[in-house]
Amino acid sequence: MAADGVIRVVLADDQDLVRAGFRVILESEPGVQVVAEAADGAAAVAAVAAHRPDVVCLDVQMPGVDGLEAARRITATDDPPAVLVLTTFDTDEYLFDALAAGASGFLLKNASPEKLIEAVRTVAAGDALLSPDVTRRVISRATSASVPVVAPVTEPATAGVDAGPGAGPVAGLTDRETEVLRLLGRGLSNAEIARLLFVGDATVKTHVSNVLQKLGVRDRIQAVVWAYENGVVRSGD
Repeated sequence: MAADGVIRVVLADDQDLVRAGFRVILESEPGVQVVAEAADGAAAVAAVAAHRPDVVCLDVQMPGVDGLEAARRITATDDPPAVLVLTTFDTDEYLFDALAAGASGFLLKNASPEKLIEAVRTVAAGDALLSPDVTRRVISRATSASVPVVAPVTEPATAGVDAGPGAGPVAGLTDRETEVLRLLGRGLSNAEIARLLFVGDATVKTHVSNVLQKLGVRDRIQAVVWAYENGVVRSGD
C-alpha cells in the first residue's frame, strides 16, 4: 500500500464496459486508485510488474492468457499483490482453480458495488475473502476429496497434530494459535476473533500470521482447508 494509504488496483477484463464500470465504482471510494487496466491475462501480468499494485482484479475468461493462468504467474512473483478473481460464472471448478492459483478472493460480477469495494479492501489488508457460501464449499471439498483442495506453499510441519479440542500442539502451534485456527475454520474475521478472545485486532493479526507461517500456507483460506483436512476443525464445530 502506498505511503498515503491509498490502495492501488489493476483491473483486468476483456470487456471495456466492465472495466469502466469497475473503475467508476472503485474510484468513487476514498483511498482507492485504479492505476492500470488490462484486456487479457498477459497484459495484466505486465501491468502488475510495471505498477506494483496492492490488488489485481482478474476476470477468469480472457483471450490468450486467462485469469487463472495470470493469477498463477502473478502470485509466483516476489511480493505479489493480492489477487481478487471476478467472474460471471459461479462454478466450483473456477472457485477451486482460483484458490489453487493463489487468489485471495473470489467474487461474482453481479455483486453489489459495496461488496466489490469491501472485497478490494479486505484482500488489500492481507485477509482472504471467505464468504460463508465459499467457506461451505471449500469445507465440503476438503472433507470429501481424496487429494488436497489447495496445495500449501511449503510443506507444513504436521508432527504433533492433535485434532481434539483443547488437546496438545497442532503442527507446532501454541494453544492460542490453535484456538485462532479453529475460529478461522468457523469463518470468523479478525475483528470477530478479537472480540471473542478479548484481545486487540493487531494481536489476532499476529496470531494469524504465525499460523500461516507454521502451517506453510499462503493465506487464511488455505489455513481453513488445512484445518479441515487434518481434523483440527470438523463440520458442525
